[in-house]
Amino acid sequence: MKIIEVNDKKTAAAFLNLTGKIYEGDPNWIPHLDKDIEAVFDPAVNKYFEAGEACRWLLLDEGGNPVGRVAAFINRNLAWTFKQPTGGMGFFECIDDQKAAGLLFDTCKNWLRQRGMEAMDGPINFGEKERFWGLLVDGFEKRPPYLLNYNPAYYKDLFENYGFRNYYEQYVYQIDPNTELPAILKKKFQRLTETQGYHFETMQKKHIEKYAEDFMSIYNKAWGQAHKSFKPMTKDQALKSFASMKSIIDEDLIVFGYHHGQPVAFFISIPELNELFRYVNGRLNMRGKLLFLYHRWRRKFTTIYGLVFGIVPEYQNRGLESALIMSLQRKVAEKPHYTNMYITWLGDFNPKMIRIVEHIGAQKAFTLVTYRYLFDPGAAFERHPVLD
Repeated sequence: MKIIEVNDKKTAAAFLNLTGKIYEGDPNWIPHLDKDIEAVFDPAVNKYFEAGEACRWLLLDEGGNPVGRVAAFINRNLAWTFKQPTGGMGFFECIDDQKAAGLLFDTCKNWLRQRGMEAMDGPINFGEKERFWGLLVDGFEKRPPYLLNYNPAYYKDLFENYGFRNYYEQYVYQIDPNTELPAILKKKFQRLTETQGYHFETMQKKHIEKYAEDFMSIYNKAWGQAHKSFKPMTKDQALKSFASMKSIIDEDLIVFGYHHGQPVAFFISIPELNELFRYVNGRLNMRGKLLFLYHRWRRKFTTIYGLVFGIVPEYQNRGLESALIMSLQRKVAEKPHYTNMYITWLGDFNPKMIRIVEHIGAQKAFTLVTYRYLFDPGAAFERHPVLD
């Protein structure tokens, strides 16, 4: 077996097409869109190249056939915030062979070590955490939501036998959107809206610029205090983000919370796109777009995917998370074709948010693991710190 770098159209196509071999016969596998993966490795598209770099490889067997793939990357704004300078690896696919997996992991380790790294997390994304992040270890019996990693069960052994250790677990929750919420949450919602100056509303596309600005305001306040390397979102970035989702947005699935007219909270959710992308085989070309539009017209989607909560820090711990979900639920009650809901992954380092989600009756649907591998076997391993 030998490793080759992905550096032209032919090897890039082989990198994408390998999944067809790995997942052949798996009824729950839905290929990621080719364009979503290629965007990660395009410096003209992925802003993380401004302070980082990435490389990807194919593993070929003795006959020259691809049997594995992987990528490694460094985010220099983040790498040196850890005890050991830490890079990332991801987009791992491999046959069930520990030696083959070891060659791929070694390639990542060596590339990262040459750039001053002392550890690597994986499988992760060279980008935001809401996509391509973590290794699936439980939930193989269900089709995964859009952009959630899915993999064969044997990958867990490939990672752990190499020496990767559980840095944190990620849970995707599932709930019937029409579940009766606890009475105490209804009382909190009533108190917030009737006596404390809060109101909650769903987005209107005709005022998309206003909601993009409100999103930017909440996002910058919420994430700015939580992340050391945070760069504030600009109005233009917020508008582009909302514009990119415009074709898939269901207005009633995006809820904003206001306190005396000031934006303080949001819950962004969308129709679960894999229920439509399952028909396009990873290719959103003209045929794929037509299939997507056709099955959307037929309302082939029944699931909501909750992408992200955002709450201004001084308004946290006031029950706004539950109020946002309750506001969403009231709208969804008018749309009976929605019968299921996933809430995007929560890390086990965030027990407060996990308690809130479980209190409304949600249950774990998928469990993923973000692993960390320390290059020095004698270094002390520490799990992700728990959030207050």
